[in-house]
Amino acid sequence: MIPSPRRHRLAAAASLVLLACAAHAQTSDPAAPNSPAPIIERNAPPRPAVRPRAAAPKPASEPAPQPSALTADLFYEILMGEMTARSGDPGSGYALVLDAARRLRDGKLFQRAVEIALQSRSGDAALAAARAWQESLPTSRDARRIELQILIALNRIGETVEPLRAEVAATSQIERPLLMAVIARNYSRATDKKLAASVVERALVDELKSPTTGGLAWATVGRLRLNAGDNAGALEAARKGQEIDPASDAPPALALELVDPNQPLAEPIVTRYLATNTKATPDLRIAYSRVLVENRRFADAQAQLQALTASRPELAEPWLLLGSLQMQAKQDSAAETSLKRYIELSSSQNNKDADAADRKRGVTQAYLALSQLAERRKDLPGAERWLSRIDSTEDLTIAQTRRAGLLARQGKLPQAREVIRALPERTADDKKQKFLAEVQLLRDAKQYQAAYDMLAQASTAAPDDGDLVYDQAMVAEKLNRLDDMERLLRRLIQLKPESQNAYNALGYSFADRKIRLDEARTLIRKAVQLAPEDPFIADSLGWVEFRLGNTAEAIRILEAAYKTRPDPEIGAHFGEVLWSTGQKDRAVTIWKEALLSDAENETLQETLKRLRVKP
Repeated sequence: MIPSPRRHRLAAAASLVLLACAAHAQTSDPAAPNSPAPIIERNAPPRPAVRPRAAAPKPASEPAPQPSALTADLFYEILMGEMTARSGDPGSGYALVLDAARRLRDGKLFQRAVEIALQSRSGDAALAAARAWQESLPTSRDARRIELQILIALNRIGETVEPLRAEVAATSQIERPLLMAVIARNYSRATDKKLAASVVERALVDELKSPTTGGLAWATVGRLRLNAGDNAGALEAARKGQEIDPASDAPPALALELVDPNQPLAEPIVTRYLATNTKATPDLRIAYSRVLVENRRFADAQAQLQALTASRPELAEPWLLLGSLQMQAKQDSAAETSLKRYIELSSSQNNKDADAADRKRGVTQAYLALSQLAERRKDLPGAERWLSRIDSTEDLTIAQTRRAGLLARQGKLPQAREVIRALPERTADDKKQKFLAEVQLLRDAKQYQAAYDMLAQASTAAPDDGDLVYDQAMVAEKLNRLDDMERLLRRLIQLKPESQNAYNALGYSFADRKIRLDEARTLIRKAVQLAPEDPFIADSLGWVEFRLGNTAEAIRILEAAYKTRPDPEIGAHFGEVLWSTGQKDRAVTIWKEALLSDAENETLQETLKRLRVKP
């Protein structure tokens, strides 16, 4: 027959009691002081008891072992505690289990008391059980860890100084990095984040002074300061950490999170470590390169990656990043070498399951980049061959879109559109991306009216879609429907007042036509305010200053923009301003560089034709 729910509850309770009895029979304290584990991890399972080494066989006359302290009364008390807790009275069950734990000095029973209290949402009772555990078994690290966890959850951060200090002291040097990471993670959950940083600093007072632990300890304090919004304090912690332990990578890793044009003292901590430590971790240099890219310092990022690939050529990831930067800088031959090296290393290394997915995505990225490089040199069959190697369903849309572009370039526009239309539509975003990809095919093929009609129809159905409005405005410009373009861009500014592209496009259009130049400068300055690091918006500002007659200011702005991003359109404008001031040799040099990047750029070709220059 089917057992009743009550029988199930009784059986479960009895099983728990038997487990507790078995644990008690092995040892009264399951915590082994010398067996480390991460502190204060929520719901961390208790460590198994350490069984003593088996003794030699004893003579038959030797007395039998002493019986366990678990009497029938205690067994009944534990059983009743479990049954009471499970029957809807956790308070009484908690009291019975905690009393048995005290009398037996059993760590598993103390932990069970804590669990019952937490299940009944009584943080104070859970803390009382953890502290009773500490009193009964002073060497138990599990008890101390759970006490810390509960104190943090209760936001009683000030009471954690001493238990945290004791936990740090009990942790071996080899496990300190893991310990510090756990401290930072758990204390970052505190409500009062400034207090959390202060408490951890007091608890780590000895570690902060030690040359062997100071770097790591100061970095931990710094992370908590950063979490509290104290960037200056975090930077000071990174500086002190590096001062006391220059070989530690923890302070520069912290400083890396603070690298910013408004925080000039952070980056030297990183560069000093990389320059003085021959065994600097590759991950830190890679992370530094990524930060440089985010700050649009592409040349500096490329230099870091070249240094890393020279010193550690067997590492795969730096080759992919380096190849991407070389490709962006139009260093096509070097980019192709780097990307192929990445693919070679990725296929030869024994990847763990954890990073196999990342590596596959990286290989797909390399295939796409190599396809683009082949397309640049007009090797369309080669571009197709690289695309055909992509077998990831996740990247199907990207690969097929690129394949459609190759078909369009060969004059096969109808086939290209069919490739796009055949792509799956799993979500509304998929449908939109397919639509925009087809519009882009038409624009690239200079089928502007067809593209405009598609966008107009889509905008009628979704009038508040900013992407559609912007694309329609750009196609209207190509059709010389300038009134429509202005109307659409002003509509976009109403929809999205923070759209820097709308301000920039409208302002540049006025500047390029030499009309309403003061308004053009106002619009472009608004775009600069919204995106101060964008070199293309800086190019627009330089161009409008040139149109206004401020040649020196225009040269200053355009030179900085071209240095940041040597794009052929920026080069076309920069060269024309130089040409107008008589610096013709320098202008020709800029134009030659731009032609190497993209000889078909419309702005560049129009500029050279208008000025009758053949670089």
